[in-house]
Amino acid sequence: MATRKPSIDQDLIRDLANILNETDLTEIEIEQDDLRVRVSRAGTPQMIHAPIAQHQVPAPQPTAAQPVEAAPAAPSSANAVTAPMVGTVYLSPAPGAKPFVEIGQSVKEGQTILIIEAMKTMNQIPAPRAGKVVSVLVADGDPVEFAEPMIVIE
Repeated sequence: MATRKPSIDQDLIRDLANILNETDLTEIEIEQDDLRVRVSRAGTPQMIHAPIAQHQVPAPQPTAAQPVEAAPAAPSSANAVTAPMVGTVYLSPAPGAKPFVEIGQSVKEGQTILIIEAMKTMNQIPAPRAGKVVSVLVADGDPVEFAEPMIVIE
């Protein structure tokens, strides 16, 4: 006996496409039971103009009488966990609860490190690798953009 494949709900796809147009989103995905639908469109190319360099006065160099203090090393952006979507970041599972991670804490690959709320959906963001949290670059409730660095794990 042949199993019949469920038909695709074209009205649902049209509705999602209309939502994309109305909201200027480039992608939307929904999941109901065992059905998952993602609708996306190519974004409008944007030209980004770099600011013209201004003449900068060099900082005065320290003299022998002025000891030089070593500045703390900036965390490597190569080790930053970036936002996979646009939304609001939450550092703990509930208001007033203990944060998922703290600076100095070791994390395992796949461990939830924060939540991004997007379109009324709470998306758990896992650690992409094991390591030590050296910097948290966002605050609870901050809006985040796609690919924005959020946490540095080394």
